[in-house]
Order: sequence, then structure tokens, then C-alpha cells
Amino acid sequence: MPEDRPEVTTEEERGSPVTTGRADACPKACLRLNKFLAERIGVSRREADDLIKAGKVKINDKPAELGARLDKSDKVWYNGNIVPFETDYLYIAMNKPVGYVCSRRAQGDAPTIYELLPKEYQKLKTVGRLDKDSSGLILLTNDGDFAFQHTHPKFKKEKIYEVELDKPLEPLHQQMISDYGVMLDDGPSKFTVIHDNNVYIVKLSEGRNRQIRRTFAALGYKVKKLHRTNFGIYQLSGLKPGKYVILEP
Repeated sequence: MPEDRPEVTTEEERGSPVTTGRADACPKACLRLNKFLAERIGVSRREADDLIKAGKVKINDKPAELGARLDKSDKVWYNGNIVPFETDYLYIAMNKPVGYVCSRRAQGDAPTIYELLPKEYQKLKTVGRLDKDSSGLILLTNDGDFAFQHTHPKFKKEKIYEVELDKPLEPLHQQMISDYGVMLDDGPSKFTVIHDNNVYIVKLSEGRNRQIRRTFAALGYKVKKLHRTNFGIYQLSGLKPGKYVILEP
């Protein structure tokens, strides 16, 4: 989960935390079918659309169509099983170890963080990502609104990282990143950099893919370690690598 409330509550690891028409057929306040499926069965909205196109989803015993919307009187079926309209939202904070990917599928020899979770939590989706070589705080949930509010740039959720570089950062480069930004292929990158006992503290509210690594690389530095400690109002608070806790939103 890009480099994708009170502090994290510390506790021991939990080992065991009739509408088939298109969008204009229902008031705008209704819930989109693909969003509903994404939150209930743990897929992306694009994957939900693929399931709808494949005829695996029904609304009130009729084949669902792309763009369909729902209200609470509808019954949704997926693969012959009803999908409950109401669901209990769950929020998890994990200390992701280096070497794990945030996707559900392993990438090459790299394991996925879902292998660190019990089966009942494996439908949760990450809130943003950390790349394989990065570690630290990753949030997971089945609450789409929570995920949106923590990833869309307009909400400006600050993330804090501890970064180690292959060589000391020149003061001019530090000022350039913090005050002016560095131009990357996807636009300017600007964030706060503070030097603290051979570690650089990076604070940013964007979530672009490998943004921190690419920014330092553009100035001739290689990131040796990147560890996220804070995400919005959440922080690791001593959570050990590979462990997780249930959050109380």
C-alpha cells in the first residue's frame, strides 16, 4: 500500500480482526453495483464489472447490467449465493515487512501480505500500497468510503516515513525537495524532508507510485530503506513486523 483517531490500539495479534437497468433507472443516491460488490466480496471495481459482464451477478433473480444501481430492497446474487446488503466494516493496521507485496496474488517469489492474515480477513483491501522493498504501516478495510478518504489527494492525509539513503543528502537538494519540488515524469514532487540522526523523515500527503524513491533517484540518491510510521492519525506504536491490530474508527 504508492510508497500503494487516536494512535493504533495495541493488542495482541488476532489469530483467529427491481433494478437491473443502467444508472439512470435509479435515483443517484442509490449504491452502484460494482462498488457494492467490491466492498462485499473483496474485489476491485474493475473486477466487479468483469463479473457482471460474465453473467455471474444477478439482481432480484435477473441478470445484472453494467452501471446498475441498488437500494436496500434489492437482493444481489453472486455465483448462486446471496450477497448481504448490510456488512460489518472492519479496519486493520499492519506492520508490513520488507519483501511482501500488497496485492492478493504473489509476484514471482515475493509473498503477499494476505498470507499474514487469517482467512476471514483476506477479503479486505489495502488503503493505498507499499512496494515490496518498503515496510511499515499499511491499512486494510472493507469500507470503501474510508479508503477513499485516506487515498484521495483532496483529503490531504499526511504520511510519514523514515528513509535511509546511500549517501548524505546535500542541503541544497533537501531545500529543493521541500521548498520547490523535483520534476518527475508524472509531474512535480514536493514533500518535507527533515534530517534526524542519519535518518531522513519524509512527510507527504500524496500517494503516487514509488514517489519518494523516484524523487531521490532524480537527484542521484538511492533509497536503502523506506519505512512508513504514520498514516493520517494512525501510527505503528511498536507493532512488530508482520503483526496486525484491529482498529476502532
